[in-house]
Amino acid sequence: MALSFVNFNGEIFSEEDKLLNLANRGYRYGDGLFETLRMAKGKLKFADLHADRVQKGMKTLKIEGYSQIDSYFLKDKAEELAKRNKLTNARLRFNVYRNAAGLYTPDQNKNGYSLEITPLDSPHYLMNAKGLIMDIYKDIYKPINKLSNLKTCNALPYVMAGIYKKQYKLDEAFILNQNEFLCETISANVFLVYQGQLYTPALSEGCVSGIMRQVVMQIAKKNDLTVIEAQINPEILNEAEEVFITNAVNGIQWVMGFNRKRYFNEVSRFLLEKLNLEK
Repeated sequence: MALSFVNFNGEIFSEEDKLLNLANRGYRYGDGLFETLRMAKGKLKFADLHADRVQKGMKTLKIEGYSQIDSYFLKDKAEELAKRNKLTNARLRFNVYRNAAGLYTPDQNKNGYSLEITPLDSPHYLMNAKGLIMDIYKDIYKPINKLSNLKTCNALPYVMAGIYKKQYKLDEAFILNQNEFLCETISANVFLVYQGQLYTPALSEGCVSGIMRQVVMQIAKKNDLTVIEAQINPEILNEAEEVFITNAVNGIQWVMGFNRKRYFNEVSRFLLEKLNLEK
């Protein structure tokens, strides 16, 4: 396998280089956030939306330098790393951490960052040939607070849900919020079609403010599909006509089954076709 390169605080290193030390606050405290991005034909998808979310997250976490992490910065660093790795279609992970000493209380709020890249086969978002089989993870509920909509580096609830998914041989798992309403999945936002209407959990329900969630809602509205952001009782999963999940890398994936319920994929397939026309 060819050696891969990463960007660490503006410098290009081999992925085999030891770059983090034990005092790194992202490692010690999960003190940071991250973005998962997709590159197609050498161009970063939805860079403006990603930059906006990074900046809002850095402001919320009181990490300095957020104005510098704009769409130009993300595109420039992504394209530089892609060229170094000789990739045109790729998945990227951009991490921002508080670059500071101290225990729980940091001695400063400067930022540090890293950018990693892995290849993807296609420039297009592809519909999963086999629908996902899912269930609800109930051991840990997601809290609702001002951090809930961010993609922070504190991901233990998702890790535990991932272990549950693996244990029960599922493709994904639904996560509920502290009030036991539908929130999101391990790695995606949730949409469902119920009585001909398109629903998704509202941001006030504690879900991550997903980039693909925003894009799909925009596409739906442009195509005269009503989108309702709501508090959703998970019991509706037994009645919905269709369920699909969204994230920045995979786009849209349709869910085939939950318990004994089986779903269609008409709306998700329509939206995916429109998504591949977006620039």
